[in-house]
Parts: sequence; C-alpha cells; structure tokens
Amino acid sequence: MNGSKKEKILYSRGDISTRIKELGEIISEKYRKKNLLVISLLRGSFIFTADLVRELSIPVEVDFMTTASYGHEEMSSGNVEIVHDIRTNAEGRDILIVDDIIDSGFTLKKVKETLDLKNPNSIEICVMLDKPSRRRVDINPKFVGFSIPDVFIVGYGLNYGDYYRNIPYIFTFD
Repeated sequence: MNGSKKEKILYSRGDISTRIKELGEIISEKYRKKNLLVISLLRGSFIFTADLVRELSIPVEVDFMTTASYGHEEMSSGNVEIVHDIRTNAEGRDILIVDDIIDSGFTLKKVKETLDLKNPNSIEICVMLDKPSRRRVDINPKFVGFSIPDVFIVGYGLNYGDYYRNIPYIFTFD
C-alpha cells in the first residue's frame, strides 16, 4: 500500500472471517431469547459490524453512534464527545456496542455511560481488536476478535489518515 514502507499482515481476510463466524455463534447463543440492539461506533467499526451482524442467527436491530475524542494522536486526552447519538429507543433492550478497537478505553467508557442513561436491560461490548496494554480506564469488552500488542495497525475499517479502511485485512508497517 505504501511505497516506502513494507506491510506486515497481522490478520488475513480468512483469519478475520473465521473469527467473526465464531463470534457470531457465541453472540447468537448469548442473545437467543433477548431483544438485541447492536450499536456500531462510526466510522471505524462499520465494516466489522456489517460482517458480524450477517453472522448472527437471531433477530437484530442495528443503530449507529458517532464519537469524537480530542487530544493528540498518541495519547487520548480522555475527552470524548458524542457527535451523533442513536435514534432507537434503548429502554429495556439488550445492547451490544460494536467497535473496531479498544485501547485506552475512554471512548467506550463514555459510550457505555451515555447508553446506560437510556435504561437498557444490559450493555456489553464487542471489539475486533483489543490492546489491553494501553487501557487507562476500567472497562473490558465481553467479546474480542483478537488481542494485540501495542502496535500501530490499519485496514479492515482502521484508518491511517483518511485511507486504508477498505483494505480487507489488518496490517502494520515494518
């Protein structure tokens, strides 16, 4: 993708597909007799969410939320704004927040606190990637595609600048 840097693929298209099928089965079983509302955090999770909900064997409603965090690139300031809230009534629903990656945890903590005010029955988190070494708040996802070390990754919804979200695998630069 980048002429001056060599890609190192961490998870191939096949790896991702296999893991999402597994997550789909686990999540379908957990929410079999529930009223599931999947909330996708834009923009990074749109590809993961689309693939994941297609693997669910239960009825599901999907809504979207957009957040913005302020601070410089390497360290989050922890200041998170809800730019676009969900439109669905979440009261009494079982919510599954879906995001591409959790690192510091600030964004998902703010999203969970915001959704909790809507009186849902339950709230869980599903992420494609978990960087536990970067966590700065006490929040952990219930469902995880892959746990990764503290490396800069792109592809499969994860961007570098405004690009690479469309790449069907997850990679880093050597």
